[in-house]
Amino acid sequence: MLRITDVAKNLLIINALFFLATLFFGEKEMLDLLALHYPASPLFKPLQLATHFFMHGGVLHLFFNMFALVMFGSALETIWGPKRFLFFYFVCAFGAAALHMGFTWWEIHQLEGLMDQFRSTPTLAVFQQFVNFSGLEDLPFAQDQLRQMGRGITPDLIGNASGLMQEFHDIKVNIPVVGASGAIYGLLLGFGMLFPNAELMLIFLPIPIKAKYFIPVLMGIELFLGLNQFSWDNIAHFAHLGGAVTGFFLILYWRKFGSSWG
Repeated sequence: MLRITDVAKNLLIINALFFLATLFFGEKEMLDLLALHYPASPLFKPLQLATHFFMHGGVLHLFFNMFALVMFGSALETIWGPKRFLFFYFVCAFGAAALHMGFTWWEIHQLEGLMDQFRSTPTLAVFQQFVNFSGLEDLPFAQDQLRQMGRGITPDLIGNASGLMQEFHDIKVNIPVVGASGAIYGLLLGFGMLFPNAELMLIFLPIPIKAKYFIPVLMGIELFLGLNQFSWDNIAHFAHLGGAVTGFFLILYWRKFGSSWG
């Protein structure tokens, strides 16, 4: 049975304390203060770059991340030692935040471009583009707006559409990001690189699959979901990918140049 290592245990305790603080002080207050917000949001604070990956959105979110931390993190810490493992964990967490923020910037830039285009040329086609890009096409209020505009565009409908676009933009800018998942995906990727033939399985699909096959498939699913941005999906897939990619390149660097921890 795998023993939980010291750094993994301390990270687990810190995450649990943050979760208890969220229950005690209130979710909204803690999210506003410590979850990571987009830099254009009035709620953004630089401190959030170092606190968001200790915050979690619920018991299950915390449980699965901490379960993975113990399983994969303890294995890596045993091989690397505590300092190298902790460095890897934090670098993956920051890499996850960087890719997520980069993708969010691109998304918001696209939204603002479509909003500007609609202001200058308020057509059904432009609004349809906005709805499709935003992943709102399956939502009743967006469908209703499109149907009404399809029958003829009036100043009231233009105002309604502009308001909907602005509201979605503002929501997007202010969405908080929480969770250690980016760092965990870095650990998972690192585990797969060090133990490619180790067998992994999903809880809801108990079929053992070697890490060298399991992890690429998982990353492909993350990329697919991240690019499609389905309306029912509120997971920061590019944070997951950012952690994994950061871990991948950091391990490649260590393999080529070594590290200060041996």
